[in-house]
Amino acid sequence: MRWGKRGPLMAALTVVCAVTVLSAPGTAFASVAPAPAQQAAPAPTPTPEPTPTAVPDKDLEKVREKLDRLYHDAAVATDAYNAAEEKTKKQSAEIVALAKKIVEGRRKLEKLKDQAGAAARDQYRTGGLSASAQFLLSDDPGQFLDGAGRVLQGQRAARSLMAEKTRTQRDLQRYADDAADRWQQLDANRKAKAAAKKKIEKQIDAAEKLQSRLEKKQKERLARLEQEAAQKAQTAWLDTGVLADVHGKASAQGEKAVQYATQQLGKPYVWGAEGPDAFDCSGLTSQAWAAAGHPVPRTSQEQWKQLRHVDVEDMRPGDLVIYFSDASHVGMYIGDGTIIHAPRPGRTVTTAGAGTMPILGVVRPDA
Repeated sequence: MRWGKRGPLMAALTVVCAVTVLSAPGTAFASVAPAPAQQAAPAPTPTPEPTPTAVPDKDLEKVREKLDRLYHDAAVATDAYNAAEEKTKKQSAEIVALAKKIVEGRRKLEKLKDQAGAAARDQYRTGGLSASAQFLLSDDPGQFLDGAGRVLQGQRAARSLMAEKTRTQRDLQRYADDAADRWQQLDANRKAKAAAKKKIEKQIDAAEKLQSRLEKKQKERLARLEQEAAQKAQTAWLDTGVLADVHGKASAQGEKAVQYATQQLGKPYVWGAEGPDAFDCSGLTSQAWAAAGHPVPRTSQEQWKQLRHVDVEDMRPGDLVIYFSDASHVGMYIGDGTIIHAPRPGRTVTTAGAGTMPILGVVRPDA
């Protein structure tokens, strides 16, 4: 992509303005002209809350499974949202840096043009005669030879000046092209964020509506079913004898990460949040390790991809336990078969058995 005849300076101004707009939270991609004033329409009738209905106890297990699927899909979309958010931050910073290089390069080019003009004017004052002609017409050949040496130096300087000018022009075009590429990536990731946000809200809304149809006693029974399922999974995991070999001691940084995570107990889960008042699952683990002085990737999927894998039997407090085959959830191991995690919407940062969900693997940030 080329920036046209208006030049790199206009490109710099364009990308700086554009990234300012795109990096603003909640910025829309297009604005719509205000419609002509019209008579206010009557306020829409509020949609009534669903009336709780009796659901046979035998069907509550199906409700629990459906809720798990809805919240799992919301977690996957949250990871996609967080990944897109991280990319937009990085691309915004890159565009701003490129824009600064374009502005600096433009100033350098103007200075080089001024120097080239001065050199041309000096050559004009000599009359443009060849060196041999100037030697023949000179009254003092010795003085001419001294001057000729200076002329040769000037010519070499002029050639160097023109080469520098050419390099600067090439750099300016490359910066402009790079900025255009980053702009396209930024736009794509803004759209990816919007799509993920829509999916998250849809899944959470469906889960909330499903739960709103239950009577109070059924909600209590559903909570017991969730606890029973978690206890059953944890017991099965412990029965494998996995903890018999888990004796790892936390590193100094691991202890700091655990301490940070522990201090967040009771704070609400909010998708996309990374503190200080609310967290999602990877927001909690990434901030805990950042507080320990060892930054890690923002999302659970990238934590799984980029951090060193360790065997479950070798895990130690501070390690991150990654869950589900798609790495859509993460918790921090704190010892004694327990994790701290931010579970899902409607819940708070809490402790849980490390085996209550299907474990994909364990990663160590400070390996």
